[in-house]
Amino acid sequence: MRVLKFGGSSVATATAISQTLDTVLEAAKGDRVVLICSAIKGCTDALIAASSLEGEERTAAIGALSDQHALIVRRLFTGAERERLDEVMDDLFEDLAAAPSEDFQTFGELFSTRIIAQKLFCEGVNSLWLDSRDLIRTRDGQVVVEDSYRRIRQAVAAHPQVRIFVAPGFIARDERGHVTTLGRGGSDYSAALYAAALDAASLQIWTDVPGIMTANPKDVHSALTVKSMSYEAAFSLAKNGAKVLYPPTVIPAAEAGIDIEIRNTFAPAGAYTVIGSEPCGNWVGVTSAEGRITLVADYPFPVSSTLARVRSVLASEGIPVRSISVLDDGVQVEVAPQLGSAALKSVHKEFFERDSKGVIDLYVAGTGAVGSALVELVRQNSARLAEKTGKTLRIAHCVSHEAEDEEFFAKLLKEAPRHSIFIDCTDSETIWKWYSPLLEAGIDVVSANRRSLAVPYVNYREMKASALSEGTFLRYETTVGAALPILDSLARCANSSDEIISLEAVVSCTLNKILTSSDPFPEALRKAQEAGLTEKDPSADLSGRDALRKLLILAREAGIALEESDVEVIPVKGNETFTKGSRFVASLVKDAARPLGYRARIALETVPEDHPAYSLQGTENMIIIRGEFHPSPLIIRGAGEGARQAASSLLNDILR
Repeated sequence: MRVLKFGGSSVATATAISQTLDTVLEAAKGDRVVLICSAIKGCTDALIAASSLEGEERTAAIGALSDQHALIVRRLFTGAERERLDEVMDDLFEDLAAAPSEDFQTFGELFSTRIIAQKLFCEGVNSLWLDSRDLIRTRDGQVVVEDSYRRIRQAVAAHPQVRIFVAPGFIARDERGHVTTLGRGGSDYSAALYAAALDAASLQIWTDVPGIMTANPKDVHSALTVKSMSYEAAFSLAKNGAKVLYPPTVIPAAEAGIDIEIRNTFAPAGAYTVIGSEPCGNWVGVTSAEGRITLVADYPFPVSSTLARVRSVLASEGIPVRSISVLDDGVQVEVAPQLGSAALKSVHKEFFERDSKGVIDLYVAGTGAVGSALVELVRQNSARLAEKTGKTLRIAHCVSHEAEDEEFFAKLLKEAPRHSIFIDCTDSETIWKWYSPLLEAGIDVVSANRRSLAVPYVNYREMKASALSEGTFLRYETTVGAALPILDSLARCANSSDEIISLEAVVSCTLNKILTSSDPFPEALRKAQEAGLTEKDPSADLSGRDALRKLLILAREAGIALEESDVEVIPVKGNETFTKGSRFVASLVKDAARPLGYRARIALETVPEDHPAYSLQGTENMIIIRGEFHPSPLIIRGAGEGARQAASSLLNDILR
């Protein structure tokens, strides 16, 4: 016999129920199964809220819940099967409407398990619904264990032909015959009682996270799954706030010697935790509740050095400790409640991220060609990169460019570990406004979005200052020349006090492709559009807008505070006569008469045959830098377009 318990998120929708039943049916191939289910996600809270209402408001609240369940029924059943279940559900909701307010919260599991039991029956599975109210008994708020075990054994033994039993969790009946509950989270406890009563081979608790993690992943994004731990460690984590497991669940399983597996419904083949009799010999987690941080060990930990480590890491983050105490299985620290989140992350980093110090979480915004190529590049080369650089790159989150909204960044700022990297592969005009908050929060930024760096100079300087003040980095080599080391070369000149005499750049892949094509201008432009070389609006290329952004970035990297208004831009017109030497050149030339000391211009030019740019072809880019220290020009030339080239440049920015 196996006991499988599924939480509210695992039965929240028709799709989730179908996925849950796939898992249950697979388990039933090898053994008989008892399936314990919670109410659908949010149902118990809605029932409690409805119980406080009166009259039409209560009726409306019950109607909304009925409609929510009816939608699931409509998607799972058809014809006569649906009609039969509709009658069952209608009767249950009539019972709810007539029930006293204190009984409202006991109905959610009845709704969900009736639907699931009927679905199994309709699929031809030999199944039976068991009423936990008749099987689990309580007295004075406590489970009467032996009586409950006897009832469960008898109910199962009476139906030897049944393959899958379905029972509601959470609910029981007291000594007066009144329906009661086992407490919030009590479905886990129900499952453990069934497992212990039946001497089950295993107890699996299926939820929406990959096992018990070293911290709540909603609070610490870098939390890791703990593969195994003892009953004692699991109980300690649960009683101190680890919400993945209801504390009383551990007791029946431990007494019966049954392992508890905490698994992820939505990744059934993924990581999970096994709770058993053997300690894992390590730290297993850290919890936080109103400024109380509890660090739990599953071995005889060194007390003095642990206390020193905790004090040291909190002091380094400027977090005052109100009190610190030693527990049988760990350490508990009190800090100001408003500092609880920061303390949790600091302690977690010290005790659980040190061994994975080289792990870098990447948050990628933009799922176009470059963003997708970067994700693929990281995934294909992660092992090689780790061996070569000592850094393990992990794609923590990847979203489309609509991720510039406040909700995404609020989540990122809250969850991302320090020195995670946010990578902007979008073409957003506004996402740059989040760069400074990210940098100031300790999150590094790598950008392929030239719009974000071609903002007004005051905003550009603010971003650079944010990075400098917080010890973070803002890197954007890819914004000009894709994989070419153009910006790095300019920065080296500026950093060594080599004054730029002149700079010439052919950095519009679109226009260079058109100008070096043998096709007439309209045909060449059309082909460039079809190849995805142009901006979404090709006029941005022809007007020089794209080249302008790149020139602003180039100048600023050279230490010149160039603004758009400082640049003369002459757009390309389709009716012009182009020669073999026609090139769209962005130039910056030292000129003492200008306010910034430089003359900036973007225009179509005819370069002579001995000019380095004369031989450029297709989407090649080139930059020619002349400095005071190096009058012979530095010439950088190569492919200026290509998703993989850009992705490789981003990867260099991430790793260097």
